[in-house]
Amino acid sequence: MTFKSIIDEIENNLYKILNDLNVDKIFFSVEPAKQGFGDVSSNISFLLAKKLKQSPQEISNTLSKKYNQFNHTLVSKVEPHPSGYLNFFANWEKLNQLILSESNLDEFGCVDLGKNSTIVVEHTSVNPNKALHIGHIRNIIVGDTVSRILKKSNYKVNVLNYVDDSGLQVADLLVGFKFLGFSQTPPKGKKFDHYCGDDVYVQTTKKYEQDSSLEDIRKKVLEELEDENSDTAQLADKITGKVLENQLETCWNLEVNYDCLNYESQIIRSGLWAKIFEKLKEMNLITFEKEGKNSGCWVIPGNGKEEDKVLVRSNGTATYIAKDIPYAAWKLGLLEDPFNYKKYPKIQKESQTLWQTTLGNSTETKQNFAGEKVVTVIDSRQARLQKIITTLMDNFKSIEGAYVHLGYESVTLSGDTAKKLGIDTDGKQAQMSGRKGLYVNADSVYELLKNKTITETKKRNPEMSLSEIEKIAHQISVGTLRYEMIKQDLDKIITFDLEKSLSLEGDTAPYIQYTHARASRIIEKSKQSPSLDIDFSLLIDQNELDLVREIGLFDIQVHDAGKNLSPKVISRYCHDLAVAFNSFYENVKVLEINDIALEKARLCLVYSFKITLERALNLLGITAPNKM
Repeated sequence: MTFKSIIDEIENNLYKILNDLNVDKIFFSVEPAKQGFGDVSSNISFLLAKKLKQSPQEISNTLSKKYNQFNHTLVSKVEPHPSGYLNFFANWEKLNQLILSESNLDEFGCVDLGKNSTIVVEHTSVNPNKALHIGHIRNIIVGDTVSRILKKSNYKVNVLNYVDDSGLQVADLLVGFKFLGFSQTPPKGKKFDHYCGDDVYVQTTKKYEQDSSLEDIRKKVLEELEDENSDTAQLADKITGKVLENQLETCWNLEVNYDCLNYESQIIRSGLWAKIFEKLKEMNLITFEKEGKNSGCWVIPGNGKEEDKVLVRSNGTATYIAKDIPYAAWKLGLLEDPFNYKKYPKIQKESQTLWQTTLGNSTETKQNFAGEKVVTVIDSRQARLQKIITTLMDNFKSIEGAYVHLGYESVTLSGDTAKKLGIDTDGKQAQMSGRKGLYVNADSVYELLKNKTITETKKRNPEMSLSEIEKIAHQISVGTLRYEMIKQDLDKIITFDLEKSLSLEGDTAPYIQYTHARASRIIEKSKQSPSLDIDFSLLIDQNELDLVREIGLFDIQVHDAGKNLSPKVISRYCHDLAVAFNSFYENVKVLEINDIALEKARLCLVYSFKITLERALNLLGITAPNKM
């Protein structure tokens, strides 16, 4: 439990005091204190003021005296603060031992939010018609990081990637290949997904403006896509399969894995929509409009000022949301699974099996990727549609919060970074648009980061081998991309800047990774194996205690991040942990201090920091290098 142990001890004793005072239980807070308020502080006095008809300061005085009547192993003293807060000071000898000992355990930082229940996290879900661009990366990294945090929180996590292989953007590709003469072989040296997005898709959409007859061709292609036996559908499977393979390679390079690929074309052909449509009618969740602008349509009634949402048009065709509803119900296990499963032919990192749905026969064992809860990572522009689906799923499942939309804002490029990548914006931020070809693919950003890192690493480490330099450059580049995508609140737009993101100072991945390498170097230079057989009372310097405290907050931060689905909580914790270590490093000498016992104690602290930061960074999908 680490630092939470002292919080739990304080909470228990305060409840005993309330019982003695014959006060009904109230919901007060006990949390790590801000500077000047001890090690732990509570707002209990403010909440008791009205009940006891006393000032918070008077109540704090009373509570501090009463507290000493109870057993308190981890608290050395209690003080009332003039503001009214009740402040607690830790018994650091005991807390040092508790935190540093537990930090060496494999389960350190684990919390039990999930109770071993199953949760689905769906992310990525990009049209297979182009390469992944920097805007998509935020979705992918947020989804992957949330999945990692939920696993640490004792959930069984199924990670899904919904492949939208039957929509307009796929139809546009097919129009280009079938009717506009584009070769199915990309130019030499160009990935197929880059070729499809940069050339075929962009040029085809431009042609629509010049030749209106192509619109009719696109409609026909869309109709043919729904017939799995048509030549068009088979060509689509071939083209989108090759694009998807390239997209997955980009994801795997960024340390992202999945459990199952689900295909929109199969959702459409599976019959799931017909079942869910009947269920919607039976439960009176949709209405048939007999007059007005939606006459002849089935609609989902809007709430308040929101307009009704058309589900099935008057001509009998389903709208976009009609594809999402059965998929959402399938993820929650509300419908009988119509799919068989087969293994994706390419191997993910760490040899994790990747499954994919199929409507054909399969010799593989039937899989189950549904969950008791679902988290769907989709950008905030889809908030209205996701709100509708969330409400419908709440009605189906009769459990509020079973389906969660985790939204996020867009990513732009700074003017300088856009220029380096070949987009001239007159110094302004670059907004993404795949249709107009105004986007920067993720592979290009990664390569630019990697090349710049290789150059810097060679300067700093001329003795290092090229293979080692490339390995470190990969770790830093991936870490940089991932960290920049999660260090902001999800409701804030990200402006990605190449130079700032690679800085060894401030709130960046390289700063944190370098701090880990610094700790690794101390342990290497010591030529000792760190041990817990130390005198914990020797760690008394404030920089030491601040670092121990920060290490001990790991499980509290994991709990916060898991409960609120907030990757930023862990990125901020990694940064705070690195700041605490660097302050320790600058003010406290570890080696060659002519005090063997103190050296062992400080070396134990350095090692505890190292493995804690490594575990925290792992939740972000970032490698902690031993050298930089």
